[in-house]
Amino acid sequence: MNSCNADRPSPEQIERLKERLAGLPDEDKIKKEAAALKALADPTRLLIIYLLSEGDLCVCEIMAALKKPQPTISHHLNILRRAGFLKAEKRGVWVHYSLASDELISMIKQVIEASDY
Repeated sequence: MNSCNADRPSPEQIERLKERLAGLPDEDKIKKEAAALKALADPTRLLIIYLLSEGDLCVCEIMAALKKPQPTISHHLNILRRAGFLKAEKRGVWVHYSLASDELISMIKQVIEASDY
């Protein structure tokens, strides 16, 4: 890694930066990825993900497990569903939720371990 010798990068450093920038995802993709990570960055939503890792649950079961009212749970479930982490299936009056990917918990754990938090 080269250090800067002046108050700005050298022409070679600028060229390397241009190459790196060209390989980055576009702004829309970055925003979508940030929104997905933000969806997971809430303790209640993370608890919901862990609850669903054992199989699908009805909204009423999630409410009982987390001791939170239906509007609160529905709000969190909608955020997770819009981010693509959950699947929803209406059964009678209630909606049942499941993880969209069986690997989601493993991926979350990998991100947390990589952060050394």
